Amino acid sequence: MRRLFAFYPLALLAACATTPRQVEVPAGPREVQILAINDFHGNLEPPSLTYEGSKGIVPTGGAAYLATALKEVRTASSITVAAGDLISASPLVSSLFYDEPTIKALSDSGLGLASVGNHEFDRGPDELKRMQAGGCREHKAGDTRQSCKLEPFAGAKFQYLAANVIDRAGQTFFPSTALRDLGGVRIGFIGMTLKETGTLVSPDGVKGLAFTDEAATANALVPYLRSAGARAIVLLIHQGGSTTGKFDDPTCPGLGGDILPIIEKLDPAIQLVVSGHTHNAYICSLPTAGGQRLLTSAGKYGALVTDIRLLFGADGSLTAQRAEFLPVQGEAIDNARTKAPLNPNYRVFPADPQVAAMVQRYKAEAAIVANRPVGTLLAPLAKGDVSSESQASSLIADAQLYVARDRAKGAAELSFMNNGGARTDLIPGQGGVVTYGQIFAMQPFANNLVTITLTGADIKALLEQQFDSGLNSVTRPNLLMPSANVRFSFDRSRAAGQRIVEVQVDGKLLDPARSYRVTVNNFLASGGDNFTVLKRGSNPVDGGLDLDATEAYLKTNPPVPQPGRVVDLTPKTWAPGK
Repeated sequence: MRRLFAFYPLALLAACATTPRQVEVPAGPREVQILAINDFHGNLEPPSLTYEGSKGIVPTGGAAYLATALKEVRTASSITVAAGDLISASPLVSSLFYDEPTIKALSDSGLGLASVGNHEFDRGPDELKRMQAGGCREHKAGDTRQSCKLEPFAGAKFQYLAANVIDRAGQTFFPSTALRDLGGVRIGFIGMTLKETGTLVSPDGVKGLAFTDEAATANALVPYLRSAGARAIVLLIHQGGSTTGKFDDPTCPGLGGDILPIIEKLDPAIQLVVSGHTHNAYICSLPTAGGQRLLTSAGKYGALVTDIRLLFGADGSLTAQRAEFLPVQGEAIDNARTKAPLNPNYRVFPADPQVAAMVQRYKAEAAIVANRPVGTLLAPLAKGDVSSESQASSLIADAQLYVARDRAKGAAELSFMNNGGARTDLIPGQGGVVTYGQIFAMQPFANNLVTITLTGADIKALLEQQFDSGLNSVTRPNLLMPSANVRFSFDRSRAAGQRIVEVQVDGKLLDPARSYRVTVNNFLASGGDNFTVLKRGSNPVDGGLDLDATEAYLKTNPPVPQPGRVVDLTPKTWAPGK
C-alpha cells in the first residue's frame, strides 16, 4: 500500500493528461443542465417499483422510457452522468449477456460520464475494462451466460471515471477527471467509488487494486481542474446517504449516511455532489464555507432522473444551482406488477423505439432460459435486508448444504449465506412453480460453492464479525443466514467479541475445539463482506455453481424456511452508545 501511495501523484497527472485550452466564456448569464442517474443495475425492463412524492405514488422505470425521458428533457447545454453500479446484480435479461445490453442501452440514451461503483468490479478488472472498450468474452463450457450472443459488443460510448482506484503500477484504473464545455462554460468532473469497495467485492475481483480516500482524492484534483478553466466542479461518487421523507421533499428530513463525513472534508470548490450506492432519492442543499453545496441521488434502477441546473453569471462564475426529480413514468408500465396506476400528476413518456426493440430482442432470447421450471415452493420467500433474518438467504444456505454434503463436493456439515447475496424476493407462480429466471434474479453473481474446515472457535469468531468488522457494526449488522441445522443467538448490547450468546449445530452446542466442514460461496470464502475469518479455512473443496445448487435443491420441493434460525436477544431498551 505504501508503494501505491508513493505513485499516487503520478497517477493523478497521468489521468488528467494534457491541460485543455482555456475556453472563452460568452457574455451574459448561462445555464448548464446535468441529468443524473445511479444504481441502474441492469434494469432494462420496468421494475416493480414505485416512488411516493408530493403528488402521490408514481410507477417508474424501464430503459426505453428512461431513454425517452433523457432525450425529451435534454437542453442544448446538457450532459448526462451516472454515479456507479450501472451493471451487475442485474435481472436475467441483462446479466445473462454479461450486462452488454445495459451498456448499449445507456450509451444509446446519451450517457456521457459515469463513476465506477463497487458492483462494476464484481466480475474483475479485466471484465470492467471490456465493458469500456468492447469485444467479446470467451465462452466457457457449462456457462449459461453468453457474451456477444445477439450482436458484437462495441463497449461503452460513455467514459468511466475512477479517480480513487489505483493499480499496481500506481496509475488510476480509468481517468480521474473529465472536462466538458457546455454552452461556453467549462465544467470539471471527478468520478470515484467508495473507498470500501475492496471489502464489498470478492478480493479476487479487486486483486492488485487500491481504493484511496474519497475526499483527499477529490481535493487533490481541484487545482488541476481549476487551472484547466473549470468554472464548476462536480463530484460523481458511488457513496450516499438517506432521508426519512418523500423522494421530492426539499427539506431532506433525517439526512444521514456515510456520504456526510466525506462532504464535510471536501474542498468548497466542489459545489455539486452526485451520489449513489444507498439506492435512496434526495436533493439536499448543504452549507459550505462561503456558499451552498448541492447533494443529489436518484434512487435506483433508472426510476428517477435528477435534472440539475447550474447558473453562471456574465463573468463565468457559478451563481446558483437547483435540481428537481423527473420520475420515469412510462406509458405502458405494467400496473399488475407495480400495483399502482399511472399518475396523471407526473409526466408520462413513450418508449424509445430503438432501445425498446433492443430490450425486446434480449428479453425474447433470455425467455428461453428464464421460463424453464426448476421446482416448487409452497409460499413466497422474502429477501429482507442485511440486518434481519432472510428467508431467501436461508433457502440458499439450505441448498448449499444439500449439495455440499456429498463427499465429492466437500462433505459439508453446515452452511452460511450472506444476506446481501440474495437480491430479490422469490415469489412462486401458479401451483408454486419456480422458474430459472426467478432464481437467477435472486442469485445473479455466479459464485462457486467452497467447503472449508473451520474450528468451532473460528465459527464463533466469524459470527462475531457480523457486528464488528469493517462496515459491519452493532448499528448496522451484516447477518449471515445459516442452514436449517444451525441456530445462533446474539445480544448487541454486549461487548465486542461476546455478542454471540449461543450456537447450536444439529441440536448440539458448538464445540470450540472441534473441526467442522462449512460451505459458503467463494465471495465469502475470500473474505468478502468483511468476513475475513473465513480466509482461515483449510482443505477447500469446490462444490460447483451456487445457482446449480439452488436449482438442484428446488427439484426436491423443499420446505419453506421458517423464522427462528437467528435469534436477537438484545434488550429492547438498548441503544447504540449506551
